[in-house]
Amino acid sequence: MSGPNPVVETAALAPDYRIARVIRGGWQLAGDHGPVERERAIADMAVFLDAGMNTVDGADIYTGVEDMYGAFNQARTDAGLPRMQVHTKFVPDFCDLATVDAAYVRRIITRSLQRLRTDRLDLVQFHWWDYGVPRYVETALALHALQKEGLIAHIGGTNFDTARALEITKAGVPLVSMQTQYSLLDRRPAHRLAALAGSHGVQLLCYGTLAGGFLTGHWLGQPEPQAPLSNRSLVKYKLIIDEFGGWAAFQSLLQALQTIALRHGVSLASVAVRWVLEQPGVAAAIVGARYADRLASTLQVFGFRLDAQDYALLQPILDACPGPDGEPYSLERDKKGPHGRIMKYDLNKT
Repeated sequence: MSGPNPVVETAALAPDYRIARVIRGGWQLAGDHGPVERERAIADMAVFLDAGMNTVDGADIYTGVEDMYGAFNQARTDAGLPRMQVHTKFVPDFCDLATVDAAYVRRIITRSLQRLRTDRLDLVQFHWWDYGVPRYVETALALHALQKEGLIAHIGGTNFDTARALEITKAGVPLVSMQTQYSLLDRRPAHRLAALAGSHGVQLLCYGTLAGGFLTGHWLGQPEPQAPLSNRSLVKYKLIIDEFGGWAAFQSLLQALQTIALRHGVSLASVAVRWVLEQPGVAAAIVGARYADRLASTLQVFGFRLDAQDYALLQPILDACPGPDGEPYSLERDKKGPHGRIMKYDLNKT
């Protein structure tokens, strides 16, 4: 696609808070995907911001990422320039779940404020590893207390299923969003979770939209990769491909996406992200990037819409390959299963 970049679409998570509909993901900056050139990564944040992608995703457990975002935003403030909006996460360690209290919550949130060099967090997304430790509602209420103090602007969830998300909202915590895995390969949010956007205003922020890079033209026509895979994203999303129906089914999907991409003059990856953005309840897709070298391709997603012909090509494949079953993150919560065994659980030690 040539010519000027398309206008970045935005969505309102709250009356006073509007975000870009493609959020730059930060997991790739944490080092598990290979070495990160810190200064280059920070400098490239301005390229995304100037292009209209003013929202980034991070987490307290993404090593060094909050600090990079904070350094960038501090320099912007010092120069009198607009800051980027930062979505972080509150992820208590698995081993601490039984003892998480208000002091624990305040300590982690205070550390995020310090790292991000701000006096109020734009969005804190709350994750809870084990529903068998029933303290997630009171922990969410502790976050809400900090919100009332003015330390947090908005609260969201990460990887909660529909029932627990409703439990939290009914307790009085004003969730504006739920970060969840959602892609052509993994359509679990469509079963029930997406309905929360209409009924309770909890909009979806979707990660895994490109399946760690698998849903790109790079893998079209390629043989099935064998272990060991080169980074944690590929390990994680190869399991999702297996759940989808295996490598042959995945290649059929890539072929369909490539046909659609050629019709619209965009990349295969842009079609995959566009599909997620057009699903009910979705506010934004999260697309990970260490640097800005692929920004032009990312922005293609705002230059077209899928039409009836596109959906007709995809639907038979999706009908034949329903993908992972159950609620979002249900497979990943089984620590003994293949999805749970690859997780890192205790990264938030202070």
